[in-house]
Parts: sequence; C-alpha cells; structure tokens
Amino acid sequence: MSTKIDEETDALEIDPIWTTSRTARQIFALGQVEKVDITRLLALAASSISLLTLPQTDAPEENLPQGDERSEQFVLEVSEYFERLDAIQIAIRSSLAHIRHSRIAPSAINAPPPNFVPPSLGVGMPSSDEGSSLRKNRGLQEERIERDAWKGILDALRRLKAEQQEHKEPQANAGTDTDTEMQ
Repeated sequence: MSTKIDEETDALEIDPIWTTSRTARQIFALGQVEKVDITRLLALAASSISLLTLPQTDAPEENLPQGDERSEQFVLEVSEYFERLDAIQIAIRSSLAHIRHSRIAPSAINAPPPNFVPPSLGVGMPSSDEGSSLRKNRGLQEERIERDAWKGILDALRRLKAEQQEHKEPQANAGTDTDTEMQ
C-alpha cells in the first residue's frame, strides 16, 4: 500500500498526456498496477515461499526469522499477498469496465480496406510498386533484414575485389622485375 507522499511524488512525474481524460487516467492506472502492485505481489510470493522452507536451508544473508516468528511472518506476508491480489483484480476489472463503457466515436476507428492482409512483422515500408504483391506484404523487420543482407553482399564483393587487386599488383610488380633482369 503506497503512502500519500508516494502518490504525490508519482503525480508530479506523470506525463500530462495521461491526465487528459478519464480513460487515459484509467490506462495509466493499469500501468501502475503492472509496475508497482504486481512487482510487490511477486516479491511477497517469493518471500512466502522462502518462509515455507526449512530453517536449516536458509542462507545467512537472508535474515529470515526462526521458530514461531517464522510462522507469524508467513501469515502476515500471505495475508498481504491476498490483499494485494484482490486490489489488483479490482483495479484491473474497474479500469477495463470503464474503458469498455466509455463511448468511443466510430469515426475514431478506421477499418482497413477490403482484402487487407497485415504484414507479418509489423508496419511495412511504403512501396510504389503496384505489381509487387510480395513486397507489399513484408514488414519493416523483413525490409531491414533484406537491406542488411544486400549490404553484406556488397561488403563481401568489395573485399573480394580488393583482394584480387592486391594479388594482381604483386604479380605485375614481379613481372616488371623479371623484365629488367633479362635486359
């Protein structure tokens, strides 16, 4: 459970875009549930599991209680775990219910054109080639992979050409040396 000071500090750090509407605030609240509450929930679960182990298996740096204190600590942590879990499910359900019931103008949702097939790996590059249906269905990641492959091929060809020129130059120099020796 966060304190009032923590909430005020968090409010100062909120991007103003999240305060523009109630729906935006609800979406921001869902993000906070994920960032804060679920993190704490997982920490409580890990701590509770540690308290269930035998005291002989505790590492010295864990500083876990012994005896009856261990059982009491387990009960406290499990209680907080279920309270936090309940708060999370209530926050998620209420936020989703609000978002579901908020009225979004149909004009804000644009349907894709007929026979639209989304690219497999995200947004694609704009293409002026109307005949190339294969290129139209490729995503940005696929375009980048192809670009990198062509760059790799170009680099390999440049290295090969440079190597061939290096081999020709010594042979040409060796040929001129033998010509001068013959004279």
